Amino acid sequence: MNTTLFVLNISFSFIFQSAIFNFQSLLTVILLLICTCAYIRALAPSLLDKNKTGLLGIFWKCARIGERKSPWVACCCVIMAFSILFLQ
Repeated sequence: MNTTLFVLNISFSFIFQSAIFNFQSLLTVILLLICTCAYIRALAPSLLDKNKTGLLGIFWKCARIGERKSPWVACCCVIMAFSILFLQ
């Protein structure tokens, strides 16, 4: 049981570290976070609106970016998808 948790911890930390050290992966994670938060706020605004400050306030801020800058976020998503599909 302990070895399974250790292996999962190593794999999650490896995924997180690889997203930090690879700039394109970091941008992909940030874009996905913005799009996901904006979608969740569109479905259930009360989930994100009650946490506007603190650590959970990051999700509210990402949702606001996704709502206010949606044409730019959509353009970045298309560019990122093109980059991942055809340039890698």
